[in-house]
Amino acid sequence: GSVCRGLLPLPGQARVVICGGGIVGTSVAYHLAKLGWTDIVLLEQGRLGAGTTRLCAGIVSVAKPISIECKMANYSNTLYEQLEGETGVKTGYVKTGSLCLAQNQDRFISLKRLASRLKVMGISCNIVKPKDIAKLHPLVNIHDLVGALHLPGDAVVSPPDVNHALAVGAAGQGVQILERTTVQQVLVEKGHVMAVETDRGSIECEYFVNCAGQWAYELGQASEMKVSVPLHGCEHFYLLTKPLQEAVPPSTPVVIDMDGRIYARQWHGGFLSGGFEKNPKPIFTEGRNQLEIQNMQEDWDHFEPMLTSLLRRMPSLESAEIHQLVNCPESFTPDMRCLMGETPGVSGYYVLAGMNSSGLAFAGGAGKYLAEWMTYGYPTANVWPLDVKRFGNLQSSRTFLRHRVMEVMPLLYELKVPRWDFQTGRQLRTSPLYDRLDTQGARWMEKHGFERPKYFVPPGKDLLSLDQSKTFYKPDWFDIVGAEVKCCKEAVCVIDMSSFTKFELTSTGDQALELLQHLCANDLDVPVGHIIHTGMLNERGGYENDCSVVRLSKNSFFIVSPTDQQVHCWSWIKKHMPSDPHLHLEDVSWKYTALNLIGPRAMDVLAELSYVSMTPDHFPSMFCKEMSVGYANGIRVMSMTHTGEPGFMLYIPIEYALHVYNEVMSVGQKYGIRNAGYYALRSLRIEKFFAFWGQDLDAFTTPLECGREFRVKFDKDTDFLGREALLQQRQDGVTRRFVMLVLEDHDTELDLWPWWGEPIYRNGQLAGTTTSSAYSYTLERHVCLGFVSPPPGPEGLPTPITPDFINRGDYEVDIAGQRYPAKAKLYPFSSLFTQQKRRKDDLELSNLQGK
Repeated sequence: GSVCRGLLPLPGQARVVICGGGIVGTSVAYHLAKLGWTDIVLLEQGRLGAGTTRLCAGIVSVAKPISIECKMANYSNTLYEQLEGETGVKTGYVKTGSLCLAQNQDRFISLKRLASRLKVMGISCNIVKPKDIAKLHPLVNIHDLVGALHLPGDAVVSPPDVNHALAVGAAGQGVQILERTTVQQVLVEKGHVMAVETDRGSIECEYFVNCAGQWAYELGQASEMKVSVPLHGCEHFYLLTKPLQEAVPPSTPVVIDMDGRIYARQWHGGFLSGGFEKNPKPIFTEGRNQLEIQNMQEDWDHFEPMLTSLLRRMPSLESAEIHQLVNCPESFTPDMRCLMGETPGVSGYYVLAGMNSSGLAFAGGAGKYLAEWMTYGYPTANVWPLDVKRFGNLQSSRTFLRHRVMEVMPLLYELKVPRWDFQTGRQLRTSPLYDRLDTQGARWMEKHGFERPKYFVPPGKDLLSLDQSKTFYKPDWFDIVGAEVKCCKEAVCVIDMSSFTKFELTSTGDQALELLQHLCANDLDVPVGHIIHTGMLNERGGYENDCSVVRLSKNSFFIVSPTDQQVHCWSWIKKHMPSDPHLHLEDVSWKYTALNLIGPRAMDVLAELSYVSMTPDHFPSMFCKEMSVGYANGIRVMSMTHTGEPGFMLYIPIEYALHVYNEVMSVGQKYGIRNAGYYALRSLRIEKFFAFWGQDLDAFTTPLECGREFRVKFDKDTDFLGREALLQQRQDGVTRRFVMLVLEDHDTELDLWPWWGEPIYRNGQLAGTTTSSAYSYTLERHVCLGFVSPPPGPEGLPTPITPDFINRGDYEVDIAGQRYPAKAKLYPFSSLFTQQKRRKDDLELSNLQGK
């Protein structure tokens, strides 16, 4: 009533139209207004906050699986605490804290790993013993617990009141909020948002934000130019009890028992408890209106396992009187992470949806980051894991989404060890060699819908135990990957890398070269056949893409990018392409099968198949030739392997893929050839200190921070994107550096393994985090890559980093609370340790001969 009075007239024009009056939509409106935006219109199909927001459990917890989600939840917590003072609207905010329980050691390890990450972000947390759990929450049965993670800053709120407070705050800064207005479609002209059509008329606008929750998918499909918003709804149940005989205090901590698949919080003197069951029920929204979805039926049979789990955890609730079983809709995405950002096909069309049952916890932070994105062109944190462009149209199939969402919802509370894989929606994109490799023991993982081999199980291995082994310690595939790495170094291996994104940029004149010179930091004006590794940078000098570019002819270029860059890179290039009919960009990812031949005998295999000398004298490094291999013509052979090892990449037209692979394997037998997978590739590239985009590099990392200044040509004729920012950074000094850390006093057999995200300490002080890691079979120890920074200066300003800071510090890597000493360097350790190992072997041999 204080925000909207009756059915307000529809404005004919606005700068921004936001669809969705739930807490996510109101948060976006609130933060845009805070950043100075005017002419903002928020449209709600029903009554403001009367949708799924009123059914939300009201828990704000920072216990999230990835860092950006922890940051969003932490910001939301701070915002909700301040809202009442700002708006005068009571939000029901109570800082209760929470307890994440562990019923087994693996869960306890995962909580310890989470605690290490949260401490890096300055979030207070403690690992507690069962007896401490009983003190914090006397109603919790602790007999089967091994410990818990205590988060004292977590809170509970009243979701409708938070929504109302955000709306009051937004309306106070000029946002128009219109209820009972249904968005029918978004009108697009020349690839840009032009207007929004509603059941009450049209509103011309420059920007549209799809915060439609359950209907975000349908709204995207209903637009003039279809927009992919891959999410699907599921029913979500929670139970409300009446006040207990001895009323539960409002400050009682929230309990999250992921092994029991339940959560529970205090609610009006009783409890609210829900969970994420193993057999979720998808919601089918087609042909149903919002009211039908919001008022779904109870299902006690379905809720029974969670009720049993609740009573096992809190036996005293046996005598509690039930108030209501609530069945509310929640939307989930294919990878359990929300969807955020500008859509790739339509400029000015933004999305914020698919909250995976964490809408309240994420809404404040997500609204802030999206508002920054729309204002500055980028948010103030790396949100790539949430960027809607991580998906393409291939993930928009309704069948795919229904099957995947039934796996995703239980996974929210499932124990996830490093490198776990989704089981649904598989074999969607495959190489022509998939069946051939599968019969040879390939074990698969999926990236952007594409099946990629992890490793190859030799004949006679126990496949079942290998597939089911999940651990934070040494994995069962250790020796298998070790044998593949050894073969890469001593003989020759073949890795199918067809999933890489591949574009061709062509023009009739110099347009293609001019565009790439503007987009790329390196110099692309090289002789035909040369390969250039380069970054495509943004205006801040950060990596939007890290790619290899081949100059095929004077006006034709072949661009190879990471697999998950397919949509993002296409969008980035298109965004900067002039409207010129003589300039053409084509996605040729599907046209070529890519085989990576790694190892010293790779040149012998190819020489025998092509009758051409493949020695460095005749085929120099970073060079591309179109050759015949076997009977097949037109194979693009490139002298690079993405690992630092000798070898060649073969880009093969798909109709020749099986023939070329068979020929390579046949001829390679005499040279000890074998198949290898991406785990071997990871080990090889990390021990060579190779950074990969999406893992080590992102939109906030510059070439100067990761030792790639040699790939930046400041003196080339074209003023490339990011040049000014890099010159400024070079003048001011780099404040963080990408380093390689080799663990010492770490037992590979018995100790927990590092994976990524582990805190790095220097002289006992937090200095950074790891971005990727792998066991180096050459160095016979773990290698971590990551960024370190010196502590801020006297006025809190960043301090330039020096080689002395890196070389003279005592480093440690924190793995689940246990710190291991490490050696830090700015260059690969390989040569140093190989020399030491050789001297050690020579010494042992001389001792043996002496005896």
